[in-house]
Amino acid sequence: MSSYIEEFESKVKPKDYYDRLYDELVRLNPRLNAFNALIKPDKNGIPLSVKDNICVKGIEATASSKILKGYIPPFNATVVERVLKTKRFSIIGKTNMDEFGFGSFGINCEKPAKNPLDEERVAGGSSSGAAIATALLKYHVAIAESTGGSISAPAAFCGVVGFTPTYSVISRYGLIDYANSLDKIGFMARSADDIRVMLDITKGKDNRDSTSTDSKIVGLHHKKLVIIDELIDKVDEKIRSQFFEFVEKLKNLGYTVKNINLNEIDLSIPAYYLIAMAEASTNLAKFTGFKYGFKLNDFSKNYNEFFAEAREEFGTEAKRRVILGTFIRSASVKDKYYSKSLIIRKELIDKLSKVLKDAFLISPTMPIMPPKISEANSMSPVQNYATDILTIPPNLCGLPHISFPYSYSNGLPLSAQIVGSQFNDYGVISFVSEWEKNFEYKFKYNIGEI
Repeated sequence: MSSYIEEFESKVKPKDYYDRLYDELVRLNPRLNAFNALIKPDKNGIPLSVKDNICVKGIEATASSKILKGYIPPFNATVVERVLKTKRFSIIGKTNMDEFGFGSFGINCEKPAKNPLDEERVAGGSSSGAAIATALLKYHVAIAESTGGSISAPAAFCGVVGFTPTYSVISRYGLIDYANSLDKIGFMARSADDIRVMLDITKGKDNRDSTSTDSKIVGLHHKKLVIIDELIDKVDEKIRSQFFEFVEKLKNLGYTVKNINLNEIDLSIPAYYLIAMAEASTNLAKFTGFKYGFKLNDFSKNYNEFFAEAREEFGTEAKRRVILGTFIRSASVKDKYYSKSLIIRKELIDKLSKVLKDAFLISPTMPIMPPKISEANSMSPVQNYATDILTIPPNLCGLPHISFPYSYSNGLPLSAQIVGSQFNDYGVISFVSEWEKNFEYKFKYNIGEI
């Protein structure tokens, strides 16, 4: 499968191409809730969408939260700046998401996202709109963001390719943060080659982001695959059996597969959520209604009343994370929870680095098929968090990973995830690019086909 970007640039577009594209998205969006804002694109460029927690100059950025309604950034995020500088792309909209990135299903927001393959089901989160847009449009690339699986989960549920880079490879300047030590800007597309194009454009040091790096990114293509038994044991039986059929196909393509035990992997979810909630509560503290956030414009109230009413605009999950995160950071329990979580993260990084020295990790992307929206709404917070068991380890450790469909069941995609060693970003992309030579993705929609 070749690059859709290159194919698009080689084709002659009808004069009304962008108008028809925009009109079709306007027609579909009220059904699927892919976009928080649609923009009539310029008359040139590859259609590009941007997750709504990434700043685009002059376009509202809300992170799908009422508390940020009306915020118009006066600048572009670095990733947007670098993409637009090429003059090859045209922004078509800001995509829907779980509020501030808090969710795995795309339903923790004002307008729940719907899976374009089955509108009764979730699209995955938090980058739900990015995945829907990619599943809808034949020629398109989405700029998304992941904290604990926010790119992989919706990519898996919607049947597209979702890439999350090594932490620090792409600048976070212009991102409305969820958890600073975990957030990573990445991409969704319909082919691994398109992901490679985007990484080429956006990688590298940014003086406005002290966590960004100019470290060399490599492309080691290992033929050894590792399966962690503790992770596979938590996968739905139907997905597990289909996954092992996929593994057999990979063996026939020359890959060797090794199963290992890694008991510490079970600690990744509690460690991740303790760190993420602590950092989230810190980041949300600035939305007080004074400098940032929803403004009451009633300064006759005392501070506590004003503060409480302004923050009432947070959604339920955001409030939950503020409360838990503030507790986790408190002096009386910080060492008991937060500090131990940092130690666990370091141990996992060390252990996974050894495993990945000459191999890729492979697993299903999600442990379940996309649930119906009604089912997801009835799940407890703990059940919600548990669905991230496969995507959290690489995110917690800042490792590059990519999700891609390898089969289909009753019209819904079955997706796998490849994880590489730190800075082996091109390696995981190359793995999927090789797989695509032996497999054809299926899409229900091909809006913008020429």
